[in-house]
Amino acid sequence: MLLDIVAIIAGITLLVWGADRFVIGASGIASNLGLPPMIIGLTIVGFGTSAPEILVSGMAAVQGNTGLAIGNSLGSNIANIGLILGITALIAPLNVQSDTLRREYPILLAVCLGTLLLMLDGTLGRIDGMVLLVGLVAMLFAMVRIGMRSLASDPITAEILDELPEAMTTARAVVNFSLGLALLLFSSRILVWGAVNIATAYGVSDLIIGLTIVALGTSLPELAASIASALKNEHDIAIGNVIGSNMYNLLAVLAVPGLIAPGPFDPLVLTRDMPMMIGLTLALFIISYGFGGTGRINRIEGFLLVLAFLAYQGVLFMHTGSVKAAEPAAYQQTVEQQAT
Repeated sequence: MLLDIVAIIAGITLLVWGADRFVIGASGIASNLGLPPMIIGLTIVGFGTSAPEILVSGMAAVQGNTGLAIGNSLGSNIANIGLILGITALIAPLNVQSDTLRREYPILLAVCLGTLLLMLDGTLGRIDGMVLLVGLVAMLFAMVRIGMRSLASDPITAEILDELPEAMTTARAVVNFSLGLALLLFSSRILVWGAVNIATAYGVSDLIIGLTIVALGTSLPELAASIASALKNEHDIAIGNVIGSNMYNLLAVLAVPGLIAPGPFDPLVLTRDMPMMIGLTLALFIISYGFGGTGRINRIEGFLLVLAFLAYQGVLFMHTGSVKAAEPAAYQQTVEQQAT
């Protein structure tokens, strides 16, 4: 058990550091190839912060732990809004001034609802995975068009430029990119290994582990990025990191188990987890869009977001306890049926 805990802690730590190296290297390569900073910020950096979720879900799907992969995707989105934006707003209330973000809110909501429609049949199949990947390409195209249209006047442009890594040689960028990718592959492997072992030892489903321990661990890059941005008064970036990450988590991360290990999933995903994710997305849209003015997430709203996240974690904990309590009775019933 101690080895499993060490594997999880080491996996999360290396995931965070590996994601940072990956983003720095990928951004450096893209910049040296002549890509505009706005495109780098909206696509490559956003993809890099979701790289931990993608690699972890891939490893879990390859090993047949589809529940962990799905839980990682949905749990990360719930943590991004409820925990990360909530804590960030408690530290520094967030003002939304970017027109780019206002145009991205409806896209995120559409992605959430579209994903729900794909999963209503209780199965995540290869066709679903392919549809999600097509949606990813369409989302990237839409984000680039939105960003380039408002390039000159949008406040988020300056924030993105400030956040991009410093210029580096192509050789150094390739080294950082390769090191980051290798660390992501290794750390995701040991994180999944440790998480599955703990789930097996305590009789907890892969889905619950994905929604809790793994989701929180893979969301740490977004937490660090959002808090750092808020403290530097880069509020649009703090929120933009979460919006971009959530879209990647649904379109890229959730596509992985569908393509690698298609099949049915726990019905609670549709009755418990998806409603929570969509509800938090709607709450984010309502409180931060700024209908008729500047959007803002104040400390009270940040507290409510954190409270909603903690309540959801409590529901997961109680459900796990009720399932484990029911196991002896189910076992006894099986024994009695066999005896008769």
